Amino acid sequence: MAANLGTHEVMEIHEVLNGTVDAINQMQLLRQRVRDRRLAQILDHQLQFAVTGYNAMVDLLHRQGAGQAAPYRALKNNFQPTYGLDHPGTISPNTSPDQLDDRDVASILLGLHKASAAKKILAALECANPEIRRAIQQGAINCAEQAYEVWQYMNEQGYYQVPTLKEVTTQTISNVYQPAGTPQNVPTNPAGVQWQQPQQNFENTLQ
Repeated sequence: MAANLGTHEVMEIHEVLNGTVDAINQMQLLRQRVRDRRLAQILDHQLQFAVTGYNAMVDLLHRQGAGQAAPYRALKNNFQPTYGLDHPGTISPNTSPDQLDDRDVASILLGLHKASAAKKILAALECANPEIRRAIQQGAINCAEQAYEVWQYMNEQGYYQVPTLKEVTTQTISNVYQPAGTPQNVPTNPAGVQWQQPQQNFENTLQ
């Protein structure tokens, strides 16, 4: 595999894997502070998935794996977002690690997933190897799904409230954007765009 990777690509993979190690270590530290049962279930589920995903990426890098990253499956939860502010509490840094509570744990976990999603999608854009590119892309999607799972928990608990605009303002902004017409001299059938076929052939040569 090493001979099939570019310099920039190798460094991006290094950043992704090193970041994953850091995230796994932080999740283990956070787990010790969790009191809420549901948050504990979410963190345990995500921690196990993170370890499995890390090992799959290492196997792919060593050419021992099938080269396909598994999608994340959140724990079942019938969720509808709650919008608006309802007397949100104040937030300030803790003065001691012993003050870390479930809101702190969930917020830190949410931040980890957001940062990892951004890092992975940027890394995927720099990858030439199609298998690794797809694996890191899937990793970014997985982080986004895990972030949303944590956000759902925070929203339900009132930890992460969603401020809203007046309905008339939201509607006015939405109505600014209207459907686009067909540009002139562009085929209505995307298959007729001539540059797409050579692009597909180029991808096939990478495989």
